[in-house]
Order: sequence, then structure tokens, then C-alpha cells
Amino acid sequence: MKLYGLKNCDTCRKALKALENIELVDVRADGVPAEILQKAYDEFGAALVNTRSTTWRGLDEAERARPALDLLAEHPTLMKRPLIERDGELFLGWTRDVQSALG
Repeated sequence: MKLYGLKNCDTCRKALKALENIELVDVRADGVPAEILQKAYDEFGAALVNTRSTTWRGLDEAERARPALDLLAEHPTLMKRPLIERDGELFLGWTRDVQSALG
């Protein structure tokens, strides 16, 4: 199981602490593999982009209008976190639904 997130993100740390046998992939340092990003976008659509992040607020209107996958590839911290991959299945966020599905 892999968790794509940030090592200093509180929500990611909660998920890491709660889950066993999980590997953290720091999106700032390592990025997100293109195939995982594409699959996540196909599954979650616009919800994959965190429009409440400081990175998003720092973008101008022209940048915000770019395709989501291009933005996420260039600014991986724009991705809603955590993105958890388990046996080919993806989970986004750390909601009660995700916690019970992975628990």
C-alpha cells in the first residue's frame, strides 16, 4: 500500500499512523507517477485538485485554467491528500468512508 502525500501534512500523518504496512511517497520530493495521476484523475476528476491549498491561491487565473493533469504534474502539492493506493484501488482523502474501507 502506498500513500501519496506530504510528510509534514497532518492528515497524511494521521493516515500513516492508522495504517499498517504503508509506504509514504512524498509528492514534493518524488512526484506522482503519471499512470497513478491519470488513474486518480479518471476516478476522482476535479476533486483531485485541492482548490483550498496555498499553492492554488498562489496561481493566477491563466494557470488555474490549465488542464488539471498538467497542473498536478507541475505542482504536485495541488493534489488533494492523501491519495492511497492499495492493490490497484485508489482512495482520496482521509474521510470516515476511506478509513472504514481501509480499516
